[in-house]
Amino acid sequence: MANYNKTSNNRLVVPEAQEAMNRFKMEAANEVGVNLTEGYNGHLTSREAGSVGGQMVKKMIEAYENSIKK
Repeated sequence: MANYNKTSNNRLVVPEAQEAMNRFKMEAANEVGVNLTEGYNGHLTSREAGSVGGQMVKKMIEAYENSIKK
């Protein structure tokens, strides 16, 4: 049986960035039309969750590419 009360094992390298990462995730979810809420989002389908993560990666790559153009 799965333990759904388990805390996440995902840890940020810079813990002070947690709030910014949460805002970034909400922004990405909004851009792809996923209704993301604070806290647990077990109602999301794999496709929805993946689209949020994919959007985040896309934006990070875009930011990196823009930084090396200069």
